Amino acid sequence: MTATDGLLDRFLIGLAPLAPVAVWAHGSLAGGDYQQGRSDLDLIAVLDGPVTMATVRRLVVLHRGLRTEPLAADLHCSYLTPDTLDDLDLRHLTWAHDHVMRRTVTPVTRRELHAFGRVLHGRAPADLLPAVQDRELDEFVVGDQRDFWRPAVDKACLWTQDIWVDLGLLTFARATATLRHGRLISKREALELLPELGAPVEVVEDVGLRRYGRPVSRGAEWTVCRGELTRSYLGPAIDALVASYD
Repeated sequence: MTATDGLLDRFLIGLAPLAPVAVWAHGSLAGGDYQQGRSDLDLIAVLDGPVTMATVRRLVVLHRGLRTEPLAADLHCSYLTPDTLDDLDLRHLTWAHDHVMRRTVTPVTRRELHAFGRVLHGRAPADLLPAVQDRELDEFVVGDQRDFWRPAVDKACLWTQDIWVDLGLLTFARATATLRHGRLISKREALELLPELGAPVEVVEDVGLRRYGRPVSRGAEWTVCRGELTRSYLGPAIDALVASYD
C-alpha cells in the first residue's frame, strides 16, 4: 500500500460516521497524472444532510487528526449535499491548506468528474451531478484566463515563485486545448503542448524537471529571468486566446 492509499483509507474511515453518499477524486489523482508527494489529492464528498456547525467541527477534527500522515497537507476536500450539487455559484465548505474555507465547484472540476472522476465511495458522479454544457465550460475557462490570470501577469512579484510559473503556463495550455478541441487535458499533456503554443522552451523544460524529474537549482538570476520570460509570453498569449473566443 502506498502512502497515498493509506491516507485515503484513513480519510474514508474517519468520514464514515457522517454517512457520505459519495466521495470522488478529480484532478491528477483521477486523470492518471498523479505524482505522489508533488500532486494534490483533490476530493469531493457528498454528505447526506445539511452541513451544520456540528458537521464542520467533526470535519475539522477529522482533518486535523490526519496531520500525522506524510501527505495530509496535500489532501483537499469540498463538502456538498444532494440539494446543493447543481448550484455553480455556491461556495461549499472546503478543507484545503490546513484550514476551512469556502469554494465553488467549478465547471472544469464538474467536467472532470463526469469524464474521468474516480469513485472512492458510494455513487458515481453521473448519478448525482448535473452535466456541464460545453458553453458553460468555455465561458468559465475564458473568464478564468481573462479575469484571474491576465491581471496576475502584470504583478511581477508573483512570478518569482514556482507555483505561479507552473500553473500559469499549464493552465493556459489546458484552457487552449479545451477551447480548441472541447476536451480536458492533463498537466503532463499541457506541458507537452506548450512548445507548440510558442512558450519559452527553457522555461517549459524547467517546469518539466520540477514536476516530473529531478529539479536543478539555477540561482536567483534564473528565477528572475524565468519569471520575465513567462510574463512576456503569457500576456499576449492570453490576450489572443480571449480575443479568439470573443
